[in-house]
Amino acid sequence: MGRKFFVGGNWKMNGVKKEIDEIVAFLKAGPLDPNVEVVVGVPALYLTYAKSILPSNVQVSAQNSYKVAKGAFTGEISPAMLVDSGIPWVILGHSERRNVFGESDELISDKIAHALEAGVKVIACIGEKLDEREAGKTEEVVFKQTKAIADKIKSWDNVVLAYEPVWAIGTGKTATPQQAQEVHDKLREWLSKNVNPAVSESLRIIYGGSVTAGNAKELAKEKDIDGFLVGGASLKPDFVQIVNAKQ
Repeated sequence: MGRKFFVGGNWKMNGVKKEIDEIVAFLKAGPLDPNVEVVVGVPALYLTYAKSILPSNVQVSAQNSYKVAKGAFTGEISPAMLVDSGIPWVILGHSERRNVFGESDELISDKIAHALEAGVKVIACIGEKLDEREAGKTEEVVFKQTKAIADKIKSWDNVVLAYEPVWAIGTGKTATPQQAQEVHDKLREWLSKNVNPAVSESLRIIYGGSVTAGNAKELAKEKDIDGFLVGGASLKPDFVQIVNAKQ
């Protein structure tokens, strides 16, 4: 069974109802490649609204959730609440959570483990910063981040791993298809040795970092790139072309 191509659109902190209606309109118009799993990451306040109007071939994801089911954690939402609202996915470990909000590998892996146990599927993000890449530490960083997750979770079945080089997010700099493929390949090698070969073979590893309609086709040709996590471009009609990059 080949790995099904996966495209996530992370809306980040964008979208009021009028804008969400416009995004939903272009997703409905599509047409979206039926062989691609499409998920959009919606601000918490609008998760149920978006779910109620999105076409059935587009799933909804939260952009964050906490590591316990309920309690005195002001401002947080839990996977239990997502399940109760029929939200199947959550994005965890995004570089903005790591670098703007100071979330550690340990907290992120706790959140991922708890979400999976609660029955929510996870888009788990990893990636190095510019100084780390320039210091030749890319593998060291992404292996450490992946190990933190591997140490806490029982199964990778409901995980999509998103490699997002932080220096390429929203900067207009994209890793070349070869740079991205190289990291994806090394991640599979690491998973094969440290988790098991079956997971290495079946886990979808997607790329994020200034993915556009212009570069998606080239990236999609690489054998270990199983899709994308798209930021700003997911708010625009061009997102349809990114979803269809394999066609």
